Amino acid sequence: MQRSPEHLQAAANGANQMIGELTRQQQTDGRWIFCFESGVMSDAYMLLLYEIFGTGRREYREGMAQRLLSLSDNGIWRSYPDEKGGSVTATLEASIALVAAGYKELSDPLIQNSQAFVREQGGMAAAGSLTRVAMILTGLHRWPDNSQIPIKLFLLPWWFPINFFDFVGFTRVHVAPILLASNRKFSVRLPRGPRDLALWNGEGGTSHDSARSVQLEGKIDEFLPHLRLSASGGRLDRLVEERGLRFILDRIEPDGTLYSYFSTTFLMIFALMAMGYRRDHPVILRAISGLERFYLPVKGGLHLQETTSTVWDTALISYALQEAGMTADDPVIQKAGGYLLSRQQTRLGDWALRNPGVAPGGWGFSDINTINPDVDDTSYNLRALGPLARMNRQVYQSWARGARWELSMQNRDGGWSAFEKNTDKKWPKILLPKSDAQTVWTDPSTADLTGRTLEWVGNHLGWKRGHPVVDRAASFLVKNQEPDGSWFGRWGINYIYGTWAALTGLTSVGFRRGHPAIDKGVQWLLSVQHEDGGWGESCNSDVVRKYVPLKMSTPVQTAWAVDALVAVHDAPTPAIEAGVHRLLQLCEHPGEPAEYPTGGGLSGQFYIYYHSYRYVWPLTALSHYRRKYAEK
Repeated sequence: MQRSPEHLQAAANGANQMIGELTRQQQTDGRWIFCFESGVMSDAYMLLLYEIFGTGRREYREGMAQRLLSLSDNGIWRSYPDEKGGSVTATLEASIALVAAGYKELSDPLIQNSQAFVREQGGMAAAGSLTRVAMILTGLHRWPDNSQIPIKLFLLPWWFPINFFDFVGFTRVHVAPILLASNRKFSVRLPRGPRDLALWNGEGGTSHDSARSVQLEGKIDEFLPHLRLSASGGRLDRLVEERGLRFILDRIEPDGTLYSYFSTTFLMIFALMAMGYRRDHPVILRAISGLERFYLPVKGGLHLQETTSTVWDTALISYALQEAGMTADDPVIQKAGGYLLSRQQTRLGDWALRNPGVAPGGWGFSDINTINPDVDDTSYNLRALGPLARMNRQVYQSWARGARWELSMQNRDGGWSAFEKNTDKKWPKILLPKSDAQTVWTDPSTADLTGRTLEWVGNHLGWKRGHPVVDRAASFLVKNQEPDGSWFGRWGINYIYGTWAALTGLTSVGFRRGHPAIDKGVQWLLSVQHEDGGWGESCNSDVVRKYVPLKMSTPVQTAWAVDALVAVHDAPTPAIEAGVHRLLQLCEHPGEPAEYPTGGGLSGQFYIYYHSYRYVWPLTALSHYRRKYAEK
């Protein structure tokens, strides 16, 4: 093992190499473009959409099909690389798409393996909710008699005890088009391929549980008994559909996509057709054109991203470069700042319903997002723009507007959630299906977002313990620490990530070694350090809600753990030195560990390989290590 002085020089060399690579990859307008790579869903569904519309350039279709095939393990697909056995959801989506698009025949052994696997696991009933809806929309199955969510929710005001806006925004824009299509029992037959799911379903794989929907509808009728929809399409029925349609149309982004997501736009296209829109309607054509801007080449072929991550990546990289010593007057930082300022949101969005009187000023995730800011993106944009704000009054005004928005989003429990404020009612978790992660329904405070926002408050605003904002957030983190000392992170994988966020947040506001929460968090991190000095955690942690080690160390998770330990310790420790040593090795030879998904979306189904993370988090951790221990 090297000693600290050698590590400091090696860290400097590694950081300089990453700085050079990032500088070369910056676009002329200041942004960085990295892929937001997820599983098979978006590629599979886009192939189905192209089949229905008879469109799609050959290179798009073949590129997606090649990627799908490259991810297959003899007809079985996984949601994350080490998923035991395989994923019913991913296997059903990929195999259906390949057959429907003409790249595989039903008689192909690969597809027969897919069918056998899905049958053995329970058929379509074992797949995710969105997958089941997609199979229905494309004519492979029928709608259930009762929707899981009553469409009459569209009629209830947002302040009502039960209402549509109790769902988090990204869920609302998925649910709304599903409700419109299901209300009319709408579907479109695929031109070729399978006519149903019999070969995938087997016996008893198609049942629908409508008990919860009937229970929910009964609750609404108790409050408003006059809201009884007829079966004959009366005035109230038309009104509820008009409300749902207006909800969707009002949230279409300038590029034509719904809320800047692929999956919502896919569903919207079917909902619009259900409402009578022709396939060549400008809204539909613009939506498809908008989706085609999501393509990026990846290993194995072409990937249609669920959304673009350009604002997120640009803010993270600008921040990391400045942590590494690049000054605010450097042209690289100036150009990045100009781009980020152009993406600050100026329109009121749904977040304002429960946060009235606050001017818009946050940032969203993608470069096409104009009405859906989030807490995490905003805090990293504020980090990136802070040094520029001290040099330029106009930049400061934008920065201050963003800071006011960020601070205003603190929830009543002291934590921060992703998109909306105080949106964590219990009824969706009780009455709605639990087959998908309960976190998709609402937007509760999370340890990861609270820790990351607290780090910005402490290190960039300079607020410490004793400030009411700080004390409320710190109290939330201490209260939500796991018994073993870790914290669960909702938007990353999972316990290493959450513990990093909490420890760096708490130390930034004045918590030190000796405090039980800090000591327990550090001991937990040390207990899961690999023999090679690094850290690695499986996406399975997100499924079982318990730490599951990954056999290999990853650069991203090792960087998170090292950064957390550096934040706590005033002098380097053997664990830190071992972690830095392994991190440098992983950065020099990235390979498979750098490609492991470390972003979380939907438990058990949707995980993200951020292509930018192999630079951002190692560069940040190495920079903090060098800066803190350079004179030790």
